[in-house]
Amino acid sequence: MIDWDKVAELRDEIGPTDFDEVTALFLEDTDATVAALGPGHDLEGWLHYLKGSALTMGFVELSGLCLEGEAAAARAEQVDLEEIRFAYANARTAFLRDLPGRFPQPPRRITLR
Repeated sequence: MIDWDKVAELRDEIGPTDFDEVTALFLEDTDATVAALGPGHDLEGWLHYLKGSALTMGFVELSGLCLEGEAAAARAEQVDLEEIRFAYANARTAFLRDLPGRFPQPPRRITLR
């Protein structure tokens, strides 16, 4: 569901502070994107965008479903949006639950004067 090696790689590349900001933006943006998926939108384009974002953050199952959905949308076939929403909800929950244990925050040093 989550590729923690990919998450660690991203965190190492951008640093812990920027990683926290990127994570918050990703979750906020993905919440809105997943909620907006539906008929009348450029489904193929939205799934392509979501696929890339999900892969960058290590949400591999979601990324794979978006890849399949993107291809189906390109062929004007039915896309199972509920499956995509369900996969995102599960990945989001697991990510937020397991993230603190994967990257514990170092203790803050308190300087007394």
